[in-house]
Amino acid sequence: MKRLAILTSGGDCSGMNATIRAAARTAIANNIEMIGYRKGYAGLLKNEYIVLNSRTVSGILQRGGTFLQSARSAEFRTEEGRRKALDNLRSEKVEGLIVIGGDGSLNGALALDKMGFPVIGIPASIDNDIAYTDMALGVDTALNNIIYAVDCIKDTASSHDRAFIVEVMGRNSGYLASTTAVATGAEFAIVPEVELDLNEMCHQLRQRYDEGRTNALIIMAEGAGRAQEVADGIKNAVGFETRVTVLGHYQRGGAPSVFDRLLASRFGMKSVELLLAGTKGVMIGLAANSLTVTPLEMIVNGGQKKLSDDLLHMAEILGI
Repeated sequence: MKRLAILTSGGDCSGMNATIRAAARTAIANNIEMIGYRKGYAGLLKNEYIVLNSRTVSGILQRGGTFLQSARSAEFRTEEGRRKALDNLRSEKVEGLIVIGGDGSLNGALALDKMGFPVIGIPASIDNDIAYTDMALGVDTALNNIIYAVDCIKDTASSHDRAFIVEVMGRNSGYLASTTAVATGAEFAIVPEVELDLNEMCHQLRQRYDEGRTNALIIMAEGAGRAQEVADGIKNAVGFETRVTVLGHYQRGGAPSVFDRLLASRFGMKSVELLLAGTKGVMIGLAANSLTVTPLEMIVNGGQKKLSDDLLHMAEILGI
């Protein structure tokens, strides 16, 4: 191989830049040119790219987000759009593509693989909902961002005898919510995987109130319901002054943690090594701190990653 390409697609997260840097430097060390497509598959369709050399990837390791930028592309979802993307790759003499992103991005990678183009996928989703990897890029940094904010909110909750509902990301996965609940000592984690019994939760909060505990912290995944409705229910049933804080996109940004920098560097380096070894159509993952490879077909068609029952149980027991 003489020329490789890389792109970032879907939602951004910390660690993407570190992955791009590691992949580019590994390619350079093997006398291979690497280009980076701007704005994901949309940039691939427009054939917009930059050459990734030592200068262009310098100083990006510690930056959050993706300096290549990211976007979603409706055109790429069509057969015509994918053929156009393939034509662009071949016209630029690209011989292998690395795709960094979540489930939708990996679905696109699988489509190109089925069309005969060598592709390697790298999981990047702060929800940590991608199967066959213990951790995806950006998860650890997002958790550190969330925990810092929640610790600050807890100070206010205890100062004013209030209940706070903190809404975190997690459209279909309660990983961030349940992990945050354990790490911050929250009373409850509300997650999409478990139906909320609001009456039971209010009953337990009332018991705590009668015991003299006059504040509460509840972590709620965005896909588990409407936070304000839960807050109103608590206020009416228990009497707590209840506030809702939506952390939103604050969770995505910021300098990547040490864990994410190391994981990104490992992912980026391994992706180039796999392409050079002739491996294609797989996603790199992490299992027991070792890198793994899983066919993209299994990733895309294997269903959503299941939230650990142990984690949910821990959040429940330690919140008592």
